[in-house]
Amino acid sequence: MNPVMRFLLMFLVVVVASSGSLAHEEKPKKDADRFETNRESKVKLPLPLEEDAFVFAVFGDRTGGPAAGIKILDQAVSEVNLIEPDLVMTVGDLIQGYNQTPTWLKQMREYKGVMGKLVMPWFPVAGNHDVYWRGGQAPPGEHDGNYEKHFGPLWYAFEHKNCWFVVLYSDEGNPTTGTKTFRSPLAQTMSPAQFSWLESTLVKAKKAQHVFVFLHHPRWIGGRYGNDWDRVHGLLARAGNVSAVFAGHIHHMRYDGKKDGIEYFTLATVGGGNSEVVPEAGYLHHFDLVTVRKDRVAVATLPVGVVMDPRKISAEVAEDAATLARTRLKFSEVPVLSANLSVDGTCKFDFENTARRPVELTVTFNAPSDLWSVEPDHLHQVIKPGEKKPFSFRVSREGFFVSDKERIWDKGFRLPSVDIGMDYLADGARIGIPTRVENLRLDVSALPEIPEPGSERVLVLDGKRDALRVDSDRLKIPDGPLTVEAWFKADEFRDRQGLVNKTEKSEFGFFVNRGILTFMVHFGRRFIEVNSGDRVMTPGRWHHAAGVFDGKEIRLYLDGEVVDRSKAEGKRTKNDLPLYVGADVKGDGGMESLFVGSIDEVRISRIPRYRSTRFTPERRLKSDAKTSLLLHMDAIQGNWIQDASKEGAHPDVLGSARVVRDSTRGSWQK
Repeated sequence: MNPVMRFLLMFLVVVVASSGSLAHEEKPKKDADRFETNRESKVKLPLPLEEDAFVFAVFGDRTGGPAAGIKILDQAVSEVNLIEPDLVMTVGDLIQGYNQTPTWLKQMREYKGVMGKLVMPWFPVAGNHDVYWRGGQAPPGEHDGNYEKHFGPLWYAFEHKNCWFVVLYSDEGNPTTGTKTFRSPLAQTMSPAQFSWLESTLVKAKKAQHVFVFLHHPRWIGGRYGNDWDRVHGLLARAGNVSAVFAGHIHHMRYDGKKDGIEYFTLATVGGGNSEVVPEAGYLHHFDLVTVRKDRVAVATLPVGVVMDPRKISAEVAEDAATLARTRLKFSEVPVLSANLSVDGTCKFDFENTARRPVELTVTFNAPSDLWSVEPDHLHQVIKPGEKKPFSFRVSREGFFVSDKERIWDKGFRLPSVDIGMDYLADGARIGIPTRVENLRLDVSALPEIPEPGSERVLVLDGKRDALRVDSDRLKIPDGPLTVEAWFKADEFRDRQGLVNKTEKSEFGFFVNRGILTFMVHFGRRFIEVNSGDRVMTPGRWHHAAGVFDGKEIRLYLDGEVVDRSKAEGKRTKNDLPLYVGADVKGDGGMESLFVGSIDEVRISRIPRYRSTRFTPERRLKSDAKTSLLLHMDAIQGNWIQDASKEGAHPDVLGSARVVRDSTRGSWQK
């Protein structure tokens, strides 16, 4: 830069700095002058302080992991650019290193190329990976010369907004032999030259509001680092304005508290080797954000991958992503489960991309035991907008019964799970749709009948993860009249509990919220609801509930007596979501509002079964030509409860739901 340009630049800096100083010297405005409204209210909203404050970021180690770690660093850079702190600090191990000059230079350019995308200044710290030499004759100082030529001084300091940032070098090596190692206390001492420089720098920074110190090795933890940090800490403590020290190297987060007013932080990684054994305990890729105010310092950790760019979430993206999250696989062919639990067939499904951008679909099959074989074990495709693609795989299983006499099923029977993962490929962004885990679909219409009816057996649900699910394509329920009924005994009545439900802006449902029985049916754009009102049920007692729609009205029966009715005409609004027994269905086909207690004798009929104001509920319900679903809860067969109707819907058993004998099931009280 020629002298004239340097003078003009310096003049511009002085003018900008002076204008900032003048602005701060202006008389501060009163709160009344900073707040405007034409509404009357006695509430006085506190306004933020008008004071200088700033934010800086700190990056952990980049090295020690796979080469793909550079992509994690690149993502962190993109996320920090969204936040736009004043500056970014590092704590060392910038490149893989442990090599000679040609490879070192290549890695240096790669790292600086990524960090060069930051829209704010960044400042390096030297770590062992950055300076250790391997192979051939090492030059004096190993890679110290390369580092200072391309990254900058091994130790330095700078001022920003009345705060000082001090960078130390923790790999000077053994002062006698020159050997660099972090495994020996003899090589982990600060040289007289660096210590003297630090002492004079702290004197220069004595009027700063805060001083922040950065180095690679957390020497204060002792052990192989020896006790040399004690004298360094003493120097920092005597300065009186050092607020925090940041280091890295150990590849997991660690906070060593506050000593003499100085907080000690160790960062994990930003792309470096990380076990991720317990991410929530600091084994993760992250960066720290430090907010600095005159009287305090706040430090927050952001895992890499959590910062989002709101400008990339257009209405199209939000709508498409929500639609994909609710998309379910539509099976066109499923293997048949034989009477001895063997399987040998083809499973086919179609996936249609209804979004306006491509979708990357990954379907993974997880076999629960060696008895199962699924080929291929995963499917992967990028599907264009509006495109519909077929998928096919082969399924087989060895089969047997534990006892042919009692037809007791293999107690270890479990279905393979199907993990459905999708990435929505938006412009400049890959948006992961939450992975849905489902059981493999089988044709179970040939389930053998239970030889001995379980007259006193009931389904027990824990209210946490237990329920029964019937996929919509297994049910035959037209959009006209129907009856939904069930016996139940709640262990407790929570704020919201589903009993038998297919409700999601459509269809029908039973709830037992806070002991109040509610039945609702959806017509057009709204639900018509009937409930038991003041007739609140108590836990521990068996009740029979029936909801009837006869084409003209909805009636709710509790223990055989009408408790509410409402006019209702027209066709019911339908959906293709699953039906849940013991829960409510969510828009994505999952479940919520789980029931805790016992359920028995669930029946859904395509006719209005009850027309009078009173009837005596049958202890064991019957099936006829108008029955769409009938669950006696006699036994769990493999992964299913048998549907005693002619439709053979056979619900899937979810969670740890179980069938037990209940001697109280034979009686009930009004």
